[in-house]
Amino acid sequence: MTTGSGLVGLEDIREAAEGLGGVAVRTPLLPVPALAELAGVPVFLKLENRQPTGAFKLRGAWTALRHLPDAERRRGVITYSSGNHGQAVAFAAFRLGIHAVIVMPETAPAAKVKGVRKWGGDVVFAGRTSDDRRQKAEELIARDGLAVVPPFDHPLVIAGQGTVGLEIVEDLPEVTDVLVPVGGGGLLAGIATALAHLAPGAVATGVEPEGAAVLAASLAAGHRVRVDATASVADGLLPLQIGKLPWEHVHDRVRSAVVSDRAIMTAARWLRDHAGVLAEPSGAVTTAALQSGAVRPGGPTVLVVSGGNVDPDALGPA
Repeated sequence: MTTGSGLVGLEDIREAAEGLGGVAVRTPLLPVPALAELAGVPVFLKLENRQPTGAFKLRGAWTALRHLPDAERRRGVITYSSGNHGQAVAFAAFRLGIHAVIVMPETAPAAKVKGVRKWGGDVVFAGRTSDDRRQKAEELIARDGLAVVPPFDHPLVIAGQGTVGLEIVEDLPEVTDVLVPVGGGGLLAGIATALAHLAPGAVATGVEPEGAAVLAASLAAGHRVRVDATASVADGLLPLQIGKLPWEHVHDRVRSAVVSDRAIMTAARWLRDHAGVLAEPSGAVTTAALQSGAVRPGGPTVLVVSGGNVDPDALGPA
């Protein structure tokens, strides 16, 4: 499914896009005049919070499950997720008639746990870190023979997430900057790959919280950096390390930007109150990067709103 180099290619992303028909929404680009005035360039929001599961993760999860052999489908699937990927796998498994087990952190937001269970996923809680979840999933895989659908470190998942970039370029060919939330790096890897083929002059910038700046550290070091702990209000962006396969896609293609939790919450409330967009903190980091000046784009810019699975009241007052 990948190119001879082992990396996801444009044809893989196009194949994923065809397979998403009738499942994922082709999300719109919403122009935001107030942000355009601030940045001095046209600014658009890519509204992945409008997916059926509330986040972009559906694209990669569906693509991976769609390619599973029948024998693996019969055994069932498992993933480990802070929430949005888990909801996406549960949704895709429900649509395909596959049993799904989702390993989530003990601190998972109630809205995301509810979202998994809504689609029939069995929730197993394990610790607080991405390592805790992965290790528990590995135990269950060994015991029950379940097929694993990783949250970001998988070529089919990256190809599915890359359809976000495909749509951006098709809808805004003149795009020069795309700001992308980054945790494990699957979305950034997919978008950067699409841009490299279709808009090579455009720049993908991975945005992450100060308390989980693993991409920034890795780009500075020239290799993947693993940290001992991460912490942020952006609960979907807390892996201890960029994924191995995503890193191979992004290390020479992207820039990074880091934002504070205060800037993230300010951006989430601004999107809710002034743009009519409900974005969870992880989905608001790109707006935070623009508003805080962490990124200064050079032309038409897209801010990926990666998810909206949050109670509006949880964001606090305006």
